Amino acid sequence: MSDRILVVDDDAGIRDLLCEYLNAAGMDAHAAEDGAAMWRWLEHNRADLIVLDLMLPGVDGLSLCRAIADRIGIPVVMLTARGALIDRIIGLEMGADDYMPKPFDPRELLARIKVVLRRTRQFPPENQVDDVALLHFGGWRLNTRLNRLISPGGEDVLLGGSDYLMLRLLLNHPHRTLSRDYLAAQVYGKDRGPLDRSVDVCISRLRQMLGEDVRNPRIIRTVRNGGYALAVDVIVEA
Repeated sequence: MSDRILVVDDDAGIRDLLCEYLNAAGMDAHAAEDGAAMWRWLEHNRADLIVLDLMLPGVDGLSLCRAIADRIGIPVVMLTARGALIDRIIGLEMGADDYMPKPFDPRELLARIKVVLRRTRQFPPENQVDDVALLHFGGWRLNTRLNRLISPGGEDVLLGGSDYLMLRLLLNHPHRTLSRDYLAAQVYGKDRGPLDRSVDVCISRLRQMLGEDVRNPRIIRTVRNGGYALAVDVIVEA
């Protein structure tokens, strides 16, 4: 089955160009002109990934990205004419899985889409247990079949693709320091540059979901000059 991509952009020219290019590359591309049209389409159709423009009329792309991460957990590649570092960081904080400034080469976008789809469909490579259903840690539970985080009070938190992979990777290696370079390679499928904060942004987002004390996190610990480590035990329930 072809990967189904939904392109959300208010520029009809860009929508048509991307859909034509992605379809020619063997994908099943569809288009929506704004957030309202996106939600209407998603009510009746499945999408494997959303290409989302930041500057949309009505509800902006950042708000839509956060809503997508919270409600349906579909991977998002964000497009924008604004290429400043702070905009990229905000996009990642809102749950985007990757970010491309306009103008862009459709070939690069296609390559990034393939990378995001590949890594959001894989499990962390080590110590994988195929029939795991629940991982208990620090009063929380991760349902690995539904990609849902369950709070100590029983509330569900729907995780985006990169958030799920990052948390799952940490849970597979409790009490072990994982470097930022290793986490970037495993979660984002790329080498980490000197200014790349994608790992730190994702960890910060996970800590917020877990209700961590920013100054003294209990579950995900920062290891100075090392990376991050899960600081609680993990109990596997098959």
